Amino acid sequence: MQQRFDSVIFDLDGTLWNSSEAITKAFQAAKNSVDYIEHDITLAQVQAVTGMPYGVVYERLFPSLPPERREEFRALCAEQELTAAREHGGTLYPELEATLRYLQERQYRLFIVSNCQRGYVEAFFENSQLGHYFEGHQCFGTKGLPKSENIREVVSQYGLQAPVYVGDTRGDFEASQQSGTPFIFATYGFGTVGPEEAPLRINQLSDLRQLL
Repeated sequence: MQQRFDSVIFDLDGTLWNSSEAITKAFQAAKNSVDYIEHDITLAQVQAVTGMPYGVVYERLFPSLPPERREEFRALCAEQELTAAREHGGTLYPELEATLRYLQERQYRLFIVSNCQRGYVEAFFENSQLGHYFEGHQCFGTKGLPKSENIREVVSQYGLQAPVYVGDTRGDFEASQQSGTPFIFATYGFGTVGPEEAPLRINQLSDLRQLL
């Protein structure tokens, strides 16, 4: 395929790494510190909400909690989550660094836009030691903006002329559409988007070498 893009904006969870196990343990540690969460938080539950806007995650996982209690528990989970991301991290998807190096060597500018809390992308950088490949990043936790707006902000802030967004969920696909940014679907992640909607697809990160 002829190169059409000058920059690549990546989603994080489900696209660059899978931190579900560490996050599940973080949620469980927060649960064990209070007396108002009855049920354990499972890996399947965490994976089911991965990639959703940060506030929606807690509404889905703990719908019966009063808003004030939910916010209190969200803060506990957030602290545990950042610690888990820094110290334990996630499983990097195969060929991640090699792919980032390939793209950087070919003059692609690389970014991250995620629905995560403030500090989580930095925790990914600290744990993975891959931060030097990325020129910038934006997340929900910075200003509380939806992903589409954060994509637009990165495009505007860094003067990107032909960006593409790489993500693994329908929410990523919709955010790309809303921001007017082409989309590459990572089929190995947590979501599902049909090929008729997202014809540009990768089954592994190294496929970007052929696609870009």
